[in-house]
Amino acid sequence: MTAPTQARETRSVAQAGKELETLATDHGVTTIADVVVSKIAGIATREVDGVYDLGGQAARVVGKLRETLPGARDLTQGVSVEVGERQTAVDIGIVAEYGVAIHDLADGIRSNVISAVENMTGLEVTEVNITVHDVHFADEDDRAESAGDSQPRVQ
Repeated sequence: MTAPTQARETRSVAQAGKELETLATDHGVTTIADVVVSKIAGIATREVDGVYDLGGQAARVVGKLRETLPGARDLTQGVSVEVGERQTAVDIGIVAEYGVAIHDLADGIRSNVISAVENMTGLEVTEVNITVHDVHFADEDDRAESAGDSQPRVQ
């Protein structure tokens, strides 16, 4: 291992700002596509307890249709990002579980998304904006399932 590589690996968290400069080195430039950051943020958001789904009503309907296709799961649903050379900003739309403190949920999402994106990409996350589109009640699933099993009203 060369000395510059060792120095780069041993940098402390306090020096993270300087570590971001390693995306452009003497040996080349690393470019990270928006979809990569979107997927990382989407997965990190789904990992937080209290998140029922991502996206607004229209995005969730399209997502349900897409789920019927094999291998077509959209990890970027409800997530939009702006990616620069060294920084990124993330906007996330969610549906929260009923009973969860939304301000705590938002803090948990922000923390998880920032950690995942910064650790995996080296980009500095400047902001994570969260929009809560809806609240999900557990009994909504029960009603939807029982409605699907019932006989049609008109024959």
